[in-house]
Amino acid sequence: MTVLLVLIAIGLATWEPLTAATAEAPPAHRYDTVIARDRFGVPHIFGTTDADVAYGIAYAHAEDDFSTLQDVVAMTRGRLGAIDGADGAKTDYALHLVQARETVDRDYMTQPADVRALLDGYASGLNAYAARHPGEVKLARLFPVNGQDIATGFVMRSPFFFGLDATLGALVGDAPLPKESAGPQPDAPDITPVGPDGRENGSNAFVVAPRRSADGFTRMVSNSHQPWRGAVAWYELVVHSKAGWNFAGAMFPGAPYPLLGHNEHLGWTNTVNRPDLIDTYKLVLDGDGSHYRFDGQWRPLEKKTVWLPVRLWGPFVLPVPKTVYRAVQGPVIETRSGAYAIHYAGADQLRMVEQYYRLNRARNFDQWQRAMAIQGVPATNFLYADAAGNIAYFYNASFLKRKPGFDYSKVLPGDTSADFEPGTVPWAMVPRNVNPRSGFLVNANSTPFLSAGAGSEMNPADWSPLLGIETDTTNRDNRALELMGANPKISAEDLERIKFDTGVSRRGWTAKWFADLMAADAKGDPQVAAAQALLRQWDWNLDGKGPADALAALLMKTGQSWHYPRKPEADPRAALGEATAYLRRVFGRLDPPLGAMLRLRQGKVDLPLDGGPEVLRAAANWDEAPDGRLAVKHGDSFVMFVQWDKSGRVSSRSIQPFGAATTRPDSPHHTDQSRLFVAHELKPVWFYPRDLKGNIERLYRP
Repeated sequence: MTVLLVLIAIGLATWEPLTAATAEAPPAHRYDTVIARDRFGVPHIFGTTDADVAYGIAYAHAEDDFSTLQDVVAMTRGRLGAIDGADGAKTDYALHLVQARETVDRDYMTQPADVRALLDGYASGLNAYAARHPGEVKLARLFPVNGQDIATGFVMRSPFFFGLDATLGALVGDAPLPKESAGPQPDAPDITPVGPDGRENGSNAFVVAPRRSADGFTRMVSNSHQPWRGAVAWYELVVHSKAGWNFAGAMFPGAPYPLLGHNEHLGWTNTVNRPDLIDTYKLVLDGDGSHYRFDGQWRPLEKKTVWLPVRLWGPFVLPVPKTVYRAVQGPVIETRSGAYAIHYAGADQLRMVEQYYRLNRARNFDQWQRAMAIQGVPATNFLYADAAGNIAYFYNASFLKRKPGFDYSKVLPGDTSADFEPGTVPWAMVPRNVNPRSGFLVNANSTPFLSAGAGSEMNPADWSPLLGIETDTTNRDNRALELMGANPKISAEDLERIKFDTGVSRRGWTAKWFADLMAADAKGDPQVAAAQALLRQWDWNLDGKGPADALAALLMKTGQSWHYPRKPEADPRAALGEATAYLRRVFGRLDPPLGAMLRLRQGKVDLPLDGGPEVLRAAANWDEAPDGRLAVKHGDSFVMFVQWDKSGRVSSRSIQPFGAATTRPDSPHHTDQSRLFVAHELKPVWFYPRDLKGNIERLYRP
């Protein structure tokens, strides 16, 4: 028996590395690349060609966060479970379910040659770093990687930014489907961790036209809310190629270019939007479950057995078989209550890879719109500004084609084509607000029909209800519109003050929530009554100056947890009880300073924070540390202020919570931006190479 167990253990330990497919490396090429690190460690990457730049992007990012990049590559290979165990295996299952690899294998060679060269250059940069640092490689046969691996990352992650994980998780858990992909539901297991958590989503974006700015400048503020660590954390960079690609912004691990920011001529930023982009169909199966009925005929249910590597402990990896199914509508989930096919936006295509590259290279509004018309990015708001003074908001989505007479917010019959039509509506049908009379546009994850102020909003009647456009509002959007609308002329200082605002609007869901909290029956509980008395003194601001701010921040978090995912309102008395219990347990009082509770923690840095959930100065989510303090992990992440002056010259400033080398504790740039971030200060972005001179910390060829 002991010998048998040893043999099994050896088999488990060796199975995954020996059976994992090794990719063919990109064609050998000598890349002409130079990396200049500025005094904040931000890489400025120079290359003769755009592919040379992509090579340097990968190498520089690997220097700062090779661990996360390996996780992303493992995800594209269906091997994340060999690193992260059962949690990683969920992602591997999702990769197979959405056929990300199959999509890339089918379409990769039809991509434009310059796009493939860019992907190959990025993959080659990762391979070069791995070859020079073999001790950092954490999974056998993960390298070399190639352009197909990088493209697969885009195909895999895109649908999880608009809630596909929520629908999959609800089906797997036999839980109620989320309303309009709202986010994870109670008792619904997360199917994949690669996208942003629906309970924490959020971002702010502002653009101001010359007619509304105090000095005639065009301005843009990028203020995405993402996790501060991991596979969807922002990484800042500036790129320059002799072929004319110049861009400053930020990217996610695994991207060969910035995903938002600016070039000389224009810029854009993104916020998460939540249109209804997922239709669910209940199939009718035959007796043995091998066929499904569709338009009176029995079709074979496509199925494929995949092996998910699951790390158990140490080097031991267990192969777990799983069957994935597919019907005409899309991937199929089999549950106790039946089999469900999922039709979702932007499925089975990799056009987003080219689209982002063309956006980077656009030189004017027309070129930028032509790139958007590729319709590869299946969801996400785009707010745009440029040197010519244009501003625009595109409620971008690959809206599903739908037929009148059916309720697509509910589970649909899957045995007929009457309620199903493949394809995406034309780009011309995508809602947009271009150069509004108000001279400004904002979005903070609200409905697109509230973005430009009174008299300049889009008319909901102009857009088909079949598109499933969201109608939600957030406190951040309400507050932003209040503050922007109150300024006849918005100065640079005004815009900075608005972005870092910690106020809570006295209208919308927050007004009702706090009214309900203060009106709740304390039922003789002196702690609840004391909390209500403290709340009545609150000034509706989470600036850390008032005695009720810590309590209010906790209650904002509770409110966000039901309002944002479109759930019923939480019990106000229970929410007060939970908040007071925490404050008494950790601080022995109900009125500790907000900064004593909310902390920025990284390495040896431990700093107080202001703001909170659902305010413009966002601290969206946190973990309770062993000492009871709340270590923020999600919220204001990469922040960038961009302006074009009257002559069209661009300049920008930025900030991140930690630094360029988030996962390198020994780096001087592990936390060198933290004190600035806490103080609402910004650092310069040296966009033009001539401005970078004198601010270079290190210059080298990778």
